[in-house]
Amino acid sequence: QVQLVESGGSSVQAGGSLRLSCAASGDTASDYCMGWFRQAPGKEREAVARLDSTGKSVYAASVKGRFTISKDSAENTLYLQMNSLIPEDTAVYYCAYRGEAACNFLLLKNSARTYWGQGTQVTVSS
Repeated sequence: QVQLVESGGSSVQAGGSLRLSCAASGDTASDYCMGWFRQAPGKEREAVARLDSTGKSVYAASVKGRFTISKDSAENTLYLQMNSLIPEDTAVYYCAYRGEAACNFLLLKNSARTYWGQGTQVTVSS
């Protein structure tokens, strides 16, 4: 079992920045795929960014150049630095973890072996 606890969500004005954190604990593995997803009201959960144990990061087109995903291995914490926020970024942000090397957004979102955090609300006002 893996537990994920997100934090850092808040309300900000457009153009502002936030950093989300996702602390992982439990049976974490050396090979992993971790990522951030978001879900706005009335919309499907969508991929934001992912990072695998080789250090490869991938971003959704809508956030590329504005968001940065990173991981502190010592603290087993995943981060999402969000800059130049726009109202369209408003959503509940979820952290996801899969303890296997294979890593893509579809697998991370739909696998029965993916663990999810409880979500953290990000609200961007214009």
